[in-house]
Amino acid sequence: MHGEGQWGVPGYTEIRDLGSGASGRVVLARRDHDGVEVAIKYLSDELKTDMGFVARFRHEARLLGTLQSQYHARLIDYVESGQGAAIVMELINGVSLREILRSEGPTGPEAALTVLKGSLQGLASAHALGVVHRDFKPENVMVQGDGTSKLVDFGIAVKAGEGASAAGTPPYMAPEQWSGGPPAPPTDVYAATVVFFECLTGTRPFRAPTIAALARQHQSSPPPVDEVPAPLRSLVERGLAKEPGRRPPSAEAFLTELEAVAAEGYGSDWEERGRRRLAALAGLLVLLFPTALDEPAQTQTSLAETRFRDPARVLGKLPAKIAIGATAVGVLVAVAVVIANASSDTPVLRAQTSTASPTTAVPATPEPEESDETDEEPTPTPSAEATTPKATPTQSAAPPPVQPTAT
Repeated sequence: MHGEGQWGVPGYTEIRDLGSGASGRVVLARRDHDGVEVAIKYLSDELKTDMGFVARFRHEARLLGTLQSQYHARLIDYVESGQGAAIVMELINGVSLREILRSEGPTGPEAALTVLKGSLQGLASAHALGVVHRDFKPENVMVQGDGTSKLVDFGIAVKAGEGASAAGTPPYMAPEQWSGGPPAPPTDVYAATVVFFECLTGTRPFRAPTIAALARQHQSSPPPVDEVPAPLRSLVERGLAKEPGRRPPSAEAFLTELEAVAAEGYGSDWEERGRRRLAALAGLLVLLFPTALDEPAQTQTSLAETRFRDPARVLGKLPAKIAIGATAVGVLVAVAVVIANASSDTPVLRAQTSTASPTTAVPATPEPEESDETDEEPTPTPSAEATTPKATPTQSAAPPPVQPTAT
């Protein structure tokens, strides 16, 4: 189903909107022949006649097609016709990291490390193919119900070293992005560290009332590392270094540093605790998930037969002991009655039939048990979220000095 006058990808039935941005909208849809649910990103009607944007949209689909890893939204199809263009991709059943930060604030150290690790894994697989994301931010990290995450929206991604205009989301842009320098993996490392800082503190490391002031902070102000836990300050300092050459050379290299720092500061099981924490935070926003989570298995009780898989454990429970004691008392009473009757001088034998109507008691089944800175960001570069219910458009910024209101 599609709105009046809206073009839809043949072979898919639209269910509902998931989000929208300057470049178009993202919908939840079902594939007709097998019922598989997917996310479809449509290029907006205003842009489908702009050959430059159509080429960029096509380029995004091509990049997604090369990123066949568990850390990204997988490309299923790309459809382009005279009526429109659309990217059909894997549906990620989760909520954006932005929604979690907006609703719940800082995630805690272990969960922040887990977010950073998953983000670096996604970036590393892209870097291995020579692709630089250039727009890493909380809106583009989807946290699933089990606490794992995936990276989405490669709308302004380019090949490393390619000439590219200054583009990105200003609060997360590396110093070289502001000056239009060539994109490289350390550019993504910087953005990932800004997101890491935000997970730890609930705020971004650099905050300014104008684009020009924000640019100066990113290019020359030291990061406020004293705001993060002491064991993690070295990671923040490395990731937010002003010179690309002083940062880890790739996401994979930064990942190695993260593992060592996390284990030393938070123990060998830090990731397990972090994933549980993320799963709990995502669970608080389950109503924002594209589809319902799988329901827990139903427990059924058979009245005809009861089997105990582990008798020793059952007998160790107090209620069982009470029941056994009561049974033993009943047996003793019965024996006493028989003995008393047997000792009578004139025993009487009586034949009798008793009809018992058992009562069946149906056991009771127990009931199964959003302050993010809403800053106005500068002029948006058209892009839409892949699967987040509340999509935030990708932003673009020209090199300073520029004067519009910003973060």
